[in-house]
Amino acid sequence: QVQLAESGGESVQAGGSLKLSCATLGYIGTNYCMAWFRQAPGKGREAVAHVDIDGKRLYGDAVQGRFTISRDQNKNTLSLQMNSLIPEDTGTYYCAAEISGGYCYWDKRYEEVWGQGTLVNVSS
Repeated sequence: QVQLAESGGESVQAGGSLKLSCATLGYIGTNYCMAWFRQAPGKGREAVAHVDIDGKRLYGDAVQGRFTISRDQNKNTLSLQMNSLIPEDTGTYYCAAEISGGYCYWDKRYEEVWGQGTLVNVSS
């Protein structure tokens, strides 16, 4: 059973930076999309960014230009560098993998694996 484990969430002041990491535990192969999602208190889950097997990245409008997603396919790890944080970035951040052949869909057509989440709190 593949598991994903996030780390790096903490409390930070607005304008600061954080880097989240996601480790893959168990064998997941190589043909999958990886992504970060987040969920703010009282709100639904939101896509933050994803990266496919070719390294193509897509960012949500709310984080474009401030966040950078990176993937190490040799180590099966994922990271999210978050800069210029604002209070609206507060939430639980989830790492996810879509076993899709490498490209990103996130519409439930393929198996998805999710981490337990790591909490980010940005204070003003």
